[in-house]
Amino acid sequence: MPTCLAFSGAILLGRKKLSDCPFLDLETIARLNAALDIRNDEEPLQAEFLNRLEEKISRISLAERAATIGASFNNNLLTINSMGKAFHVDRQGKVSSECHIISWVVAPLLSYITNEKHTKITGSWITFRELKGGMEWQNLFTSRCEKLLRKLADENPTLLEDIIELFKGETIDIFQADIGLILHPLPHIPILICYQAADEDLESELTIFFDQCCATNLHIKSIFTLCSGIVKMFEKIAQHHL
Repeated sequence: MPTCLAFSGAILLGRKKLSDCPFLDLETIARLNAALDIRNDEEPLQAEFLNRLEEKISRISLAERAATIGASFNNNLLTINSMGKAFHVDRQGKVSSECHIISWVVAPLLSYITNEKHTKITGSWITFRELKGGMEWQNLFTSRCEKLLRKLADENPTLLEDIIELFKGETIDIFQADIGLILHPLPHIPILICYQAADEDLESELTIFFDQCCATNLHIKSIFTLCSGIVKMFEKIAQHHL
């Protein structure tokens, strides 16, 4: 791995084991494994909401929907990519993957699949508040997503670069930002993270943009859930930086 931070991220994603690091002794490995075993999501998804989404899945043609939403359908499974990782959905709405199933992915993923309206990526970027319903969620989005991610980027200078490798991100030269990073949490839900490091008397800045298609392809609550979950995952990666 290029850096210790990237290695930590690979551990959390299940791609590496602590024992793969030649610099850790057995006591440290045991302590860190214990910390990893108690990971729990702070905001568990409501079972009733997931049940409704699973019921919707059972009533639609996954084969037809796959072609519309940038997914594939084989062996009775719809396969969809989320930041470089494949997730599979069966006809009952059950989600499976070779990697750890992260709860904050499941509801937005099923909502994305069941959403009847859909449009392709436009290439035009807008802020969260410009999304339909975004103003209502703006304060939460600012505090739980943009401010927290800016703090993480300030404290971990290689974090955003490591994210590019870990989650199949791509860089873009835009808005005169030090780093412009595009991620695809879902095929037609691209997000753009623009980060400007602090410079003398100027504080750092970080803004998350969305393609205009996001407003059509996913409900604003699911967009917030998806983004806050991503930032939480980045926070855990930074916390376990070895």
